[in-house]
Amino acid sequence: MEFIILSLLLLSLALYSLYYVLIKPKPTTQNLPPGRKGWPFIGETLEYHALSKRGCIEKFMSQRMQKYSSKIFKTSYLGADMVFLCSAEGNKLLFSNEHKLFKPWLPRIIENSFKSSPNITLQDEFNSLRRVIGSFTEPNALRRYVGMMDANAKRHLRKYWDGNDVVKVHDLSRKFIFALCCELMYNIHDTRTADELENLAHCIMTEFFIIPVNIPGTKFGRAVRAGREFHQRFRNMIKQRRLEIEEKREPEHKDILSLLLLEKNKDGEDLTESEIALKMQAVLIGAYDNPSIAISTIIKFLAELPEIYEQVLREQMEIANSKGPDELLSFDDLKRMKHTWNVISEVLRMEPPNSGTFREALTEVTIDGYTIPKGFKLHWAVNATHKDPECFPNPEKFDPSRYQGNDIVPFSYVPFGAGPHICPGKGFARLKLLVFFHNLVRNFRWEKIIPDEKMIRNPNLLPEKGLPVRLYPNN
Repeated sequence: MEFIILSLLLLSLALYSLYYVLIKPKPTTQNLPPGRKGWPFIGETLEYHALSKRGCIEKFMSQRMQKYSSKIFKTSYLGADMVFLCSAEGNKLLFSNEHKLFKPWLPRIIENSFKSSPNITLQDEFNSLRRVIGSFTEPNALRRYVGMMDANAKRHLRKYWDGNDVVKVHDLSRKFIFALCCELMYNIHDTRTADELENLAHCIMTEFFIIPVNIPGTKFGRAVRAGREFHQRFRNMIKQRRLEIEEKREPEHKDILSLLLLEKNKDGEDLTESEIALKMQAVLIGAYDNPSIAISTIIKFLAELPEIYEQVLREQMEIANSKGPDELLSFDDLKRMKHTWNVISEVLRMEPPNSGTFREALTEVTIDGYTIPKGFKLHWAVNATHKDPECFPNPEKFDPSRYQGNDIVPFSYVPFGAGPHICPGKGFARLKLLVFFHNLVRNFRWEKIIPDEKMIRNPNLLPEKGLPVRLYPNN
């Protein structure tokens, strides 16, 4: 089926190319950024994803940065004229002018799949989610989650890691993060339910960001079906939670579902079940995907850099030795994990889980001397500034000491975005990673079974073979 769809697309492209050659578009007088658009309709989308799947996304960037400009170039991606921003200055302009010069953007078919109502804009959708996530991750709430996360990490390691000589890291990191998010965000404690939801979420994330052709049998079609089932599962949870509220059996702490039930639409009315379900889906996938990828990547780097592993272990043992035998971690303990967080930060620089998101120009904008017309799409390319030697000297060297002072070029380190619209879940993600590695390094050492296994993007980062490792218990 995928082959048939691709053949039809190529035939259409050939016919359109002939039309394009015979009836050329009028030349523009605007000073657009340098670059090329590639094939009609699909642009350079296929090349981008082909290189991503081979672990060569930086090649796509570097070739165009060398040929056109080190700071900005134009292309056509995901069916849209698009500008890639490759500098800290471009990032600053983008992140500092949300609502003024730029608004969030997704391809229409994907946007419609994630928006909770056809009458709401993507910007309003994001603002609503930021409010809910902000309430869920306010400081007092984060303090309360630490002990729960610690208990979850201990249970997970006992169940899936203890007694095994070999484990597949990426599968287990997804399982841990998803189950943790289900429990804290939606009060889902049943392992089977969490596993079923995780399989649906994985299908959505791995098969959505391709050529968006919603035809049965295609990968995108499977992702759409998974999204519908995900949606129905959440609607059932909403009915159950409303019943619990009526019977005064609501969870003690305000989880995401409780907060969404309090949300109003722009007319001041309660959200419908469908609107709440779509917001639940968006929040859960966002909270699960990147942290689970980060765990796999950190484990990979610690296997390759034993001296860094020893530094992390030493810090975590100092914290563990200061606590009672069965005492859970506290929020204050996490403040002492400075070097561990520097190590994690350096991993996120070298291998950011997300390659960046998209904006649309609300008006004509000038960037680095080039004109970005109104309606043009923009992509802030995380890898570009993370590997820029002007921002990070010797960028291929793993160096956690980069983060000890305040020498990072503003808006160059952007795994969570930056500025006023930095990811609202950053603090929550930080807790998940620190708590997990506090438990993991104290219990295990490991080595990669496939020494040269690559990290690829499909569309987000993941180990090509799932990162199998051999475990050695720390006695």
